[in-house]
Amino acid sequence: MRIVVTQNITLDGRIEMLDDWFDPADQDEEMLALNRQHSEAQDVLLLGRRTFEDFRGFWPEQTDDTTGVSEQLDRCDKRVITSTLTEPGWRNTTLLDRDPLEVARELRAGPDGEVCVTGSIQLTHALLAAGLVDEVRLFTYPVWQGRGRGLFPEGAAIPRMRVREARAFRCGVGYTALEPATAGPADRTRGTA
Repeated sequence: MRIVVTQNITLDGRIEMLDDWFDPADQDEEMLALNRQHSEAQDVLLLGRRTFEDFRGFWPEQTDDTTGVSEQLDRCDKRVITSTLTEPGWRNTTLLDRDPLEVARELRAGPDGEVCVTGSIQLTHALLAAGLVDEVRLFTYPVWQGRGRGLFPEGAAIPRMRVREARAFRCGVGYTALEPATAGPADRTRGTA
């Protein structure tokens, strides 16, 4: 499986949402279509506890969701890295009290498919630092937040990446898909670092 990190990010590289700059319902049709395409390709949603709790506290309550995100999240295979939760409280959820890198390596060694990580800043940082991410998808919002955690922690070595795809949406959000610059065909197959 491929591990794909998808993040909403500000112009100054912040993925921690401290201000009110992101609304999941505020997407144009083209952006919504791309998000649906990504969701359909996703076999597993891997989350950290905090992001999972945020999702669980919001999406199941969206009975009038026209984006389809609520329905997709309800039925998808969710795996949560946590040492504190004991009951998922959301169907199709598995709680994993294990080393997140071990979990990622096991998933990556599995059959063809896609594991999506979103939000989950500590998990994202760990996966990027370990070289376990096959693709990074960034939805860049035209906002300068000025504080909060970024895609990479302060002082981290940033791997060389190359742009696989880029586009801009009418709603003002930019999209960039990146992959490791050193990735060759063999590196993109399952189970390699």
